[in-house]
Amino acid sequence: MCGAPSNLRARAAFAAAALAFAAAGCGGGERRDAGAGGGIYDVAIVRAQFPARQHLAQKPTFVMTVRNTGHRTIPNLAVTLHGFSSRSGAATQADARAPVWLVDEDPPGTVTAIEDTWTAGALAPGRSVTLRWHVTPVRAGTHVVRYAVAADLAGTSQARVAGGGRPRGSIAVRVDARPAQARVDPRTGQVVRE
Repeated sequence: MCGAPSNLRARAAFAAAALAFAAAGCGGGERRDAGAGGGIYDVAIVRAQFPARQHLAQKPTFVMTVRNTGHRTIPNLAVTLHGFSSRSGAATQADARAPVWLVDEDPPGTVTAIEDTWTAGALAPGRSVTLRWHVTPVRAGTHVVRYAVAADLAGTSQARVAGGGRPRGSIAVRVDARPAQARVDPRTGQVVRE
C-alpha cells in the first residue's frame, strides 16, 4: 500500500481489523453455529409450562422440555419465546418494546445475540433438555407467550414434530393487577404466598 492515500490505508487497516474480529468471534470459545450443516431433525416438546394465572410482582417460571426423538444429534437446539415483551406502539422510541415479564434469570449458558432466542447446544438422539426462565410479570392483563423450537440458529437445519409439523405452540396467561397475597408464618418466620 505504499503511496496509497492515508484514508485508503486507514480503510484497509479497519477492514483487516474487522475481519480479524469476526474470525475471532464474540466472547471466544466454540461457535454456537458449529456443526450446523442442514437437515431435518425430529423433536418432541415434552413440556411447555407457565402458570395460567399470575399476579404482578410474583415470580413464576416458564419451563420447557424438548426431546430429540430422531437418530441424529441436533446441532444447536434453539428456543424462541415471543410475548415476554410487546410493541408499545410508540415509533419514536429507540426501543418500541414494553416488557410484560422481566426475565430475572435465563437458563444457564443459553443467551444469544438474537432477540427472544436462547440455545441449549447439541442434543444427542434420545436425550432431553429442560430450560427454565425465571420471570416477574410487570403488566396486568391477558397475554400470550408463543414458543418455537429450531435445530440451529442459522436456519440451515429444520426441526419437526411427529407428523411433520413445526415444533411450536402458545400459552395464554392472565396477570392479575393485585399482587399475590402473602403472610408470615409465625412459627418459621417464612413468607407464605397464598
